[in-house]
Amino acid sequence: MQRSRSWGLLSLAAALSFQSAIAETTPAPASPPTAAVAPADDLRSQAVEAAIWGMPIVSVDAMREAYFRDAGARYNDIVYWSHPADWRNQTTTPNSTSLYVYFNFNLKDGPVAVDIPPAGDIGIFGSILDAWQAPRADIGKDGEDHGKGGRYLLLPPGFDGAVPADVIPVRVPTNNGYALFRMTPKTLSQADVEKANAVIRKLRVANLSATPVAAPQRFIKMDGKLFDGIVRFDDTFFQRLARMVSEEPPSPRDADTYARLRAFGIEPGKAFSPDPATRALLRTAAEEARSSFRQMLVTGSRPWWPGSQWGTSSAGIAGAKTAFTFYDGQRLDTKMRGAAFFLAYALPRKLGKATFYLTAWRDVQGQLLDGSGHYRLRVPPHVPAREFWAINVYDSETAAFLRRTPRIGLDSLDHGLQHNADGSVDIYFGPQPPKGKAANWVYTEPGKQWFASFRLYGPEPELFDKTWSLDDIVRE
Repeated sequence: MQRSRSWGLLSLAAALSFQSAIAETTPAPASPPTAAVAPADDLRSQAVEAAIWGMPIVSVDAMREAYFRDAGARYNDIVYWSHPADWRNQTTTPNSTSLYVYFNFNLKDGPVAVDIPPAGDIGIFGSILDAWQAPRADIGKDGEDHGKGGRYLLLPPGFDGAVPADVIPVRVPTNNGYALFRMTPKTLSQADVEKANAVIRKLRVANLSATPVAAPQRFIKMDGKLFDGIVRFDDTFFQRLARMVSEEPPSPRDADTYARLRAFGIEPGKAFSPDPATRALLRTAAEEARSSFRQMLVTGSRPWWPGSQWGTSSAGIAGAKTAFTFYDGQRLDTKMRGAAFFLAYALPRKLGKATFYLTAWRDVQGQLLDGSGHYRLRVPPHVPAREFWAINVYDSETAAFLRRTPRIGLDSLDHGLQHNADGSVDIYFGPQPPKGKAANWVYTEPGKQWFASFRLYGPEPELFDKTWSLDDIVRE
């Protein structure tokens, strides 16, 4: 059975985009003019806004640090997982079905060439993104190469040189950026997985300024190794923001934000060394920003079925309208952008329709999912997925896999799953499996809240016409 493509958790917006029109997000009402605001509170609120604004670029810096530190990589090295990753892939809402390929690039020394091989019968897809995580090009069947492969030439800010006719030019407005590709074999047999890895080994990334006899492409396998690219909302948050602000050309659109950042000692070309009082204020602001992202995702989920706890992300819906730039030509929606890149990364310019994802943050009673509790999800028979369905659990504080979990999820391709007489499947969540149910169990960590993602690969009409529905998660 061939596994379908997966863009990441927010790709659920693809299906919504052709199901119904979604109303534009309404800005929060302004404070009453009579409400006096103390200067310290005003500074704190400005710092919170700065953290929300900076979330995408801070996430890029955290992933880049993992690339350098955990993988021991240099710019243009290809970091990859030769099999579906376990919890050690600490990025935001990765799937557990594809082989991930990741690299960072820097354009200060000129254009970078990315050579993509033909996909053949391997699902190869992904995106090339700038430092603000705006996708600049997609690759693979739905990308600019249409699955035939080709050379993508990444052009730095202000590039005005000649561009060869036989390349796919990609103009990048920032010095830094990254790419994430997903390779999906037909099956998880050893032969098919090796075919996917053979395609990975044909990838090439190099600066055009490299010598004629360039060094061989470096590949770094991350199987069984920690890759910790998760943002911490502590002192490091604004340190990362200050570093990236210094490395990247400012956008005229963000001039007011750059002016406000100077109040906190963040200015291009200057060392960031806040005094203790400012450091404490910024630490509080970073935590408030994280809380706002989580609150927006929990309360902003749109129920897929009336009254259901399974829903779709309003941040994903908003992003899909603007190719995940969150800029409509007049207004930059920093709140939705921040929430989106707290939840996910490597979002595409163009969304496919081969997958559909639902998320649940609460049980059937409307209570947030608690890692100390024991829960059951009944997946009804005849799931409208041509290929397979899958479910994963994530830490609601980080949107990453729970650390040190023995099992990050389950899918219908698992021959060990126990089925009920009517064809339904009961999935159990908790710190320990119920007696005799270990094959259908996913671990949750005591003391941590979590959320679930239910993925349908090759979704069928019964999902969209709502004649099939997924039960809510029940606490036992």
